[in-house]
Amino acid sequence: MSFKKIDTNLTFADIALSNSRDRNRAIKRMKEINATVDWKPIEEILLRNYPVGKSFEGNEAYPPLILLKGLLLQQWFRIDSDPELETQINDRDSFRTFLEFPVDLSSPDHCTFSRFRSRLSPDAMRAVNNELLSQFASKGVAINEGIAVDARLVKSASHPRSKEKLAEEKKIRETPAGKLDKTGNPLKFSRDLQSDWTVKNNIPHYGLKEHASVDTRYGFVLATEITPASFHDSPYLPLCVASSCHTGNPIKKVYADKGYFGKDNRDFLHLNNIGDGIMRKATRGAALTQYEKERNKAISKIRYVVEQYFGISHLHNHADRARFTKMIINGIDGKLRQLAFNLFRGTKVLRTA
Repeated sequence: MSFKKIDTNLTFADIALSNSRDRNRAIKRMKEINATVDWKPIEEILLRNYPVGKSFEGNEAYPPLILLKGLLLQQWFRIDSDPELETQINDRDSFRTFLEFPVDLSSPDHCTFSRFRSRLSPDAMRAVNNELLSQFASKGVAINEGIAVDARLVKSASHPRSKEKLAEEKKIRETPAGKLDKTGNPLKFSRDLQSDWTVKNNIPHYGLKEHASVDTRYGFVLATEITPASFHDSPYLPLCVASSCHTGNPIKKVYADKGYFGKDNRDFLHLNNIGDGIMRKATRGAALTQYEKERNKAISKIRYVVEQYFGISHLHNHADRARFTKMIINGIDGKLRQLAFNLFRGTKVLRTA
């Protein structure tokens, strides 16, 4: 494969800066995160799923692991754009330490990060997240003892349109002319046509929905999926549970709010020998018993961890609004956020242990 050779040997500039680096807390944190993970299996997953770098013709490509690490830095440090990420890598010594860049090597171009993100597949990102969580489990960090499932609304990256207008634009986009820009070239930038409308608490919402499952003990994000906002939460419980199986240990119990109440989900958990932690809700002709009310209160004290993840990512990553106009790219961005969140949290857990 034709990838750039990154020389990790110390240069004279690295040696001259070594004293100041030893006292730099940001650099220490980056070294600690690097040491927490065995990056080789993750790199092998990326190489199997990344189509670039397999030709010996043309310029050499950046190794995909370096580009993945760059996107992790973007998540951790709330960098809103790829051009700003390129600037920060060139400017910050701690970033270069995490990427294992020598002082004399410049950052990949911002377009390289953008193309890398668009070439990543959901399956590749699921495999990377699975590998990271499996490594944590092999170090004695127990996951899957219990998982909490929930969903949140995400605003569209485009301005809202009426259902009629969206239907018209979708028909136009399906035509050959609708796939070209004004100059006749293939359309690169377009508005979001995959978001749709839903109503929550009597408030209309236009956008997407993120379904997630979180480990109830350590708070690791085990799965995340993106759908249009109108899709109901309940059918996605089995998908989130199945996507949360990262180790050989079975999932013991699933916790969820009243939105997942129903016979189908109860049967799914029963058939797979998984404990039922779904909150009950009153139905026509059957009010909640006192036991069910107390049970709901007990479950709410456990399943809060998934809402905690939503709150943290909302505050630090602006995850309440989609960054891109294509749902598949927003799904990749969500899985990158999952990877960044788990890596940061796993480093803290292992340090404490």
